Amino acid sequence: MIHIFDGAMGTMLHQAGLAPGECPEAWNIAHPEKITKIHRQYIEAGATIIETNTFGGNRIKLAHYGLEQKTVAINAAAVAAARQAAGTHAQLAGSVGPTGKFIAPLGDLTFDTAYDVFFEQISALDQAGIDFIIIETIIDMQEMRAALLAAKAATRKPIICQLSFDADGRTVTGTDPRTAAITLEAMGATIIGANCSLGPAQLLPVIATLAQSSSLAISVQPNAGMPELINGHTVFPMKAGEMAAWIPKLVAAGATFIGGCCGTTPAHIKAIRQAVDNLSTPVSHRPHTACTALTSRTRTLYLGPRFAPVIIGERINPTGRKALAKDIKEGNLITVKKEALAQIKAGAGILDVNMGVPGINQAATMKQVIEELSVLVDAPLAIDTTDPAALEAGLRAYPGRALINSVTAEAERLESFLPLAKKYGATVLCLPLSDGGVPTTAAERIKVAKQIIDVAVEHGLNRQDLLLDALVMTVATDARAAAETLLTLKLYREHFGCPAVMGLSNVSFGLPRRDLMNASFCAMALASGLDAPILNPFDPLMQDIWSAASALSGHDSQAIAYSRKYVEQPAPPVTVSNTPPDLLMQIRQTVINGETTGVAPLIRQALAENYPPLTITDQALTAAMNEVGLAFGQGRCFLPQVLLSAETMRIAFNTIKEVLPAHTTQSLGTVLLATVKGDIHDLGKNIVAALMENNGFTVIDLGKDVAPAAIVAATKEYRPHIIGLCALMTTTLPQVDITINALKAAGFTVKTIVGGAVLTESYALQAGADAYAANGVAAVNIAKQLLGSSN
Repeated sequence: MIHIFDGAMGTMLHQAGLAPGECPEAWNIAHPEKITKIHRQYIEAGATIIETNTFGGNRIKLAHYGLEQKTVAINAAAVAAARQAAGTHAQLAGSVGPTGKFIAPLGDLTFDTAYDVFFEQISALDQAGIDFIIIETIIDMQEMRAALLAAKAATRKPIICQLSFDADGRTVTGTDPRTAAITLEAMGATIIGANCSLGPAQLLPVIATLAQSSSLAISVQPNAGMPELINGHTVFPMKAGEMAAWIPKLVAAGATFIGGCCGTTPAHIKAIRQAVDNLSTPVSHRPHTACTALTSRTRTLYLGPRFAPVIIGERINPTGRKALAKDIKEGNLITVKKEALAQIKAGAGILDVNMGVPGINQAATMKQVIEELSVLVDAPLAIDTTDPAALEAGLRAYPGRALINSVTAEAERLESFLPLAKKYGATVLCLPLSDGGVPTTAAERIKVAKQIIDVAVEHGLNRQDLLLDALVMTVATDARAAAETLLTLKLYREHFGCPAVMGLSNVSFGLPRRDLMNASFCAMALASGLDAPILNPFDPLMQDIWSAASALSGHDSQAIAYSRKYVEQPAPPVTVSNTPPDLLMQIRQTVINGETTGVAPLIRQALAENYPPLTITDQALTAAMNEVGLAFGQGRCFLPQVLLSAETMRIAFNTIKEVLPAHTTQSLGTVLLATVKGDIHDLGKNIVAALMENNGFTVIDLGKDVAPAAIVAATKEYRPHIIGLCALMTTTLPQVDITINALKAAGFTVKTIVGGAVLTESYALQAGADAYAANGVAAVNIAKQLLGSSN
């Protein structure tokens, strides 16, 4: 069965008389009859689900209008107005939009505050009588996780989770559809989908990937194409019939909940209704093969017999490592971050994170480390702890699907860890240990593993949520230890089908040449069904065994990677090196890696060694950001990494000024930024401001909802070299060209760059802008080009 959503609310509100800059949600109380009329038009057009006028109904958004104290009343009034129209003819979806802020460490909003904000709004919608909650137009997975967790706590109604994707098929912070589907299904979403930003043609592959990656129902609400500026008016070009033509393709891709977003009207919904009614073939059941998968914010990693084995890096663990334990206790995370980066480079696909240092607040430390590592690396993380509080802190902070290391058959561990796994959508590493101790035979381990699996299923987990540890004991004290472990691996695959994981180093304890013993055992274990060994990825012999085993097992097709690694390479010609000195290279790499705590000591060292500040800036800092910008443009890194590198660069600049107060880094130019009149969204503009400032520009930020006259006045006062204008609402797009015309009328020839979620390059050029920036990185590069060409 196909369910039909309504179309755009903002477009209809402005047609009904909503003034630019006026709070749309305030109309729920001031003009409920007009809201009801809009809903009724969509129902008459064929909508079977209508969304409440509460997209900006959270207290953070309402605070812009001084209405945060009326959050509950505004949401309740919205439901009442929608119910008045719907009666028994349509169901109600309580619309929940983004806060407009990034959650730490990307922004200043805490996860707990975001959760509370969403919980308040969703509770109000639920108590007022909605049928669905729809969390929509979210651009960051961590904000979606906060909203989904709040929704699960506030209501038992179905929860629809819709992300907003860019033209590259990812959200602003880099999440792809597959990763989103796996993460959200594991966390308990009812329906997943995509809305806004793009038209149906661009969303078609996104919907197909969501459907292929999940067993959940799929929703889609595309824009009516991308906006154009025609005769001074913002127009979405896709007519109702043209949008309707995409419906069979979207249904074939897997969508069963279909509606419209920006620019769509009752006419579009009527055409969609007719297209659905005229479908020649019924909607078929979509087969989906469940697999064990971990995710980070930007990447999915599958585990199991159909996939290549994965190394779990064991080095972020203070046990037996006094120096690392000391750093963690002192709050110095430089070593932790370096271990993370080095293990990824050495081939680790998952990083185990253990903060078990006596005398620290393990929960607070785990939260901080997980937050920072989740931005630094794209590999999924395993949270390794015996402390339930530390586990929940880590799971809450992690913007993906983590691995819990680990649970045993002990009742206390099962009852404290499994509910957290279900709540946060984590996978679980199961150790076949019980109150009776360590089972020595494979048969005993199978029995204990089954006990754990049965309890996990009772807690709502599935077998694909579980990994089984085969246990490794030393052969120095038990000659059968290795053989029983290898047999356990085979029986795991035969009886359960869950991926198998285990640490290797115990097998060689007390023996000479432990590296040889561990590597040999690894090869035997891989042949017996090991999917994810926990090991030291820096061990040269282990690296050799791993490369050979990957080729022999067929996971390294035609042994291409093996050959590249071991074929004798011709010696490079002797040349004179023009690379910067080692210290500058260290600074450069530190900025690229986003090591915020590591850059200041390197800057101080460079200055102490008499490196000129200009040399440090040009050959290390600017060069690093240029490389990061190139990687971003090529899709090799994403906004979180860019922001982290920019913050590292800011710390570097401030360190130079601190050490040499008389030295002032020359500004590249002054940039005046503003979100246009009537638009209360400033997240994108804030990103641009941070990147501009950290790349050496002087930034004057006028904020959001800025009238053209105020921008003209600020231009007179500050004489900027560039003006950046941002518009994220379709209804405020005309303010871009109005502002540019006002600047020209005042006699200013200053360069203008414009951008925003709904803006396109053609729109920007029609509005008279000098350039269009698709994102913050592009804005920085364009600013440099414009100023370079004007000098």
